[in-house]
Amino acid sequence: MKTAWWKFGILTLLGLLLSWMVSCSPAQAPAKSGDAEVEFWTMQLEAKFSDYFKTLISQFEQENPGVKVRWVDVPWGDMQSKILTAVSANTAPDVVNLNPDFAAQLAGRNAWLTLDERVPAADKAQFLPKIWQASSLENQSFGLPWYLSTSVTIYNQDLLQQAGITTPPTTYAELSEAARQVKAKTGKYAFFTTVVPEDSAELLQSMVQMGVTLLDANGKAAFNSAEGKAAFQYWTDLYQQNLLPKEVLTQGHRRAIELYQAGETAMLTTGPQFLKTIETDAPAIAQASAVAPQITGSTGKKNVAVMNLVIPRSSDQPDAALKFALFVTNNTNQLSFAKAANVLPSTTAALKDNYFTQVDAAAPAFDQARKISAQQMSDAEILLPQIKDIKALQKIIYDNLQAAMLDEKPVDQAVSDAAAEWDAR
Repeated sequence: MKTAWWKFGILTLLGLLLSWMVSCSPAQAPAKSGDAEVEFWTMQLEAKFSDYFKTLISQFEQENPGVKVRWVDVPWGDMQSKILTAVSANTAPDVVNLNPDFAAQLAGRNAWLTLDERVPAADKAQFLPKIWQASSLENQSFGLPWYLSTSVTIYNQDLLQQAGITTPPTTYAELSEAARQVKAKTGKYAFFTTVVPEDSAELLQSMVQMGVTLLDANGKAAFNSAEGKAAFQYWTDLYQQNLLPKEVLTQGHRRAIELYQAGETAMLTTGPQFLKTIETDAPAIAQASAVAPQITGSTGKKNVAVMNLVIPRSSDQPDAALKFALFVTNNTNQLSFAKAANVLPSTTAALKDNYFTQVDAAAPAFDQARKISAQQMSDAEILLPQIKDIKALQKIIYDNLQAAMLDEKPVDQAVSDAAAEWDAR
């Protein structure tokens, strides 16, 4: 799942407006008469999961007489602008489905109800600890974790066999060697990872997996280090040795999928859901595909994408909103939604269900991916700093890495320039 980002200038301008309006608005509006109504916004889920949410809401309303839930499904690309406008105008819904990156930007402007003192300890304990931290900023929790997705490595068994590789790489050191073998034996590429600033953060996450600390405790650049230079050198070498497609500088993750489906790359790091896309668009490639854990570095860390539920600070039904949000994210309902949507739950008990742990060795790749994804959660965490300007950091690093790849700057200078540019902000 991808996030549509507004240009930073627009977001900053609107953010200043939001910051002023939130700080001047009352913490809680006057209560509504009659039944309490909880307005619930989701992101582009109605088309496939209408029956699931109608049943979920009906059950909640039966168990909580006097509370009604009004469900509004918002197109993915519209959510950020709509919630920004609604919070600014003090007309926000009571429960909102967002991703932590964007939610953190508004949490930094005091838009969300803080939950540390409101969520009972027993409810908090049901969530995976590292995932709970994904919805926190400056040690304050602003959201409840909901569903998760973690990348796996999808690989073309035929291409790796032609290259003389019997086991897919599990580390970046192994990936570098595999890239050389695949290129030498088949003339094709081992993989594709984008260096387009507005697109995937996969390469930025790889730096953390390699042991790079991106920012220090004060938010200053910490990547001008031996580890940071080694990571820049790793990707620069692969590009300059023609072991990465030239399009990594100009095209995004969609191109990675296209190349894999065309049989031009041997591996694809992506969410398990793309196996279904490959089955539809490239059945012959799907037939040759198998899955393995995502590639990592010396740290052994794995990335995870988190979707959460937040409650606007201006909600006039904060107690009912929290009760509903906890209902949506409890073990039973998380497991039910994970099965319906082919995602992972963020609660420990749901993740231990047989659906994730007992998959036959002869099962299709899609089922194997589900098991591998669940197993990875013990090492999975949000790899990037929880800051509102993470996309700005990504752009600075990617721009300077591109300059090194194109031999416009030595690696050491590219790293130093990136650090100086970040700190100068």
